[in-house]
Amino acid sequence: MKISGFTFIRNAVKYGYPIVEAIKSILPVCDEIYVAVGKSDDNTLELINGIDPLKIKIIETIWDDSLREGGRVLAIETDKAFQSIPLDFDWAFYIQGDEVMHEKYITEVKQAMNKWKDDPKVDGLLFKYTHFYGSYDYVGNSERWYPNEIRVIKNNKKIYSYRDAQGFRKNENEKLNVKPIDAYIYHYGWVKEPKVHIEKLKNFEKLYNTDSKLQKKVQSIDEFDFSNVDSLELFKGSHPKVIQDLIERKNWVFNHDLSKNRVTLKSRFKRIVKKLSGIEIGYKNYKIV
Repeated sequence: MKISGFTFIRNAVKYGYPIVEAIKSILPVCDEIYVAVGKSDDNTLELINGIDPLKIKIIETIWDDSLREGGRVLAIETDKAFQSIPLDFDWAFYIQGDEVMHEKYITEVKQAMNKWKDDPKVDGLLFKYTHFYGSYDYVGNSERWYPNEIRVIKNNKKIYSYRDAQGFRKNENEKLNVKPIDAYIYHYGWVKEPKVHIEKLKNFEKLYNTDSKLQKKVQSIDEFDFSNVDSLELFKGSHPKVIQDLIERKNWVFNHDLSKNRVTLKSRFKRIVKKLSGIEIGYKNYKIV
């Protein structure tokens, strides 16, 4: 069984993406990892080059910044990395620049890959998610955070990145058939020094909005209040080893009053249904088989 990883990145240093930690977290699973590195304003290329020259394969790209409809350029960059994977690989492990897999899930992932490798009805593996917010101590626990997403897919070139690279589709807009596995992806996209995070949000809006809408969006980000979140809880688990150094170097303070709960009635209803029946209400970008 041959396994490749793939991802994309641009301006990782400038906007505080833990891309090195992301790549290192899946490196023990993968024989090679293909990284589409967009032309950057910082030393992102050198950063990726320094991870593991034998296993990391870099594709240097130039982003089309004119694509501002729904973050489409993110999917295009994802596809550049995926399409670079040679056909003799069985699986492709996708990781985004602000995601990290805990080392305790490596065995589970490998076993699932081996189990479903030759099943033509299975297109990918579905991971659970833990979303950190504000600091490494808090996680989102409301229904606004997506609970699952596809992060391992068969090396089938009819599969492509969907919309803003959140998930995948195949053929002509067909959802992938997936098997859920008992493994989590830790999402650290909302954990950064506040000033860096605000700059990252501003840059992100450029991928989704025309110039006429951008100014208003950027103005709202300047006034962004990190404490104005619907519901959080303390994280009681352990972080992946690869991100421990970042945690130790954290240079800001984020404290949240856990008694402040702004969860809507709709979200409360969804939470109750999930707790009682295990059924998740809402849109799903996949089909469980």
